[in-house]
Amino acid sequence: MAMQVNGLEIGPGAHLPNADLSGADLSNADLSGADLMHANLRKANLTHANLKNANLSHANLAKAKLSKAQLTGANLSKAHLHQANLTNAHMSGANLTGADITGANMTGADLSGATMPDGRVHKKTHA
Repeated sequence: MAMQVNGLEIGPGAHLPNADLSGADLSNADLSGADLMHANLRKANLTHANLKNANLSHANLAKAKLSKAQLTGANLSKAHLHQANLTNAHMSGANLTGADITGANMTGADLSGATMPDGRVHKKTHA
């Protein structure tokens, strides 16, 4: 089900490149398959959000709340995840190549098959 945030239509497959959603409450939002390339999601609340197969490449997710978010297969290449909360996030198969995860909390995150910032594929189930 789609919703409006900052005048933008938020929902599955949404086309939101360069969108400014900084500080937005997107908890439980369904953004599966959405294009959020270069989007500003700094300090956004994405707790329990569905971002499966979403394009978040080059997105600013610094200090974002992504606890228990569904990020399976998401493209997070070169995303800025500095101090993001990714506790218990589902990130299997996600692409984090070149992402900045400095200070990010990934406790309990499922990273199986995820490509890490250095290009290596994570083999363990949890961080």
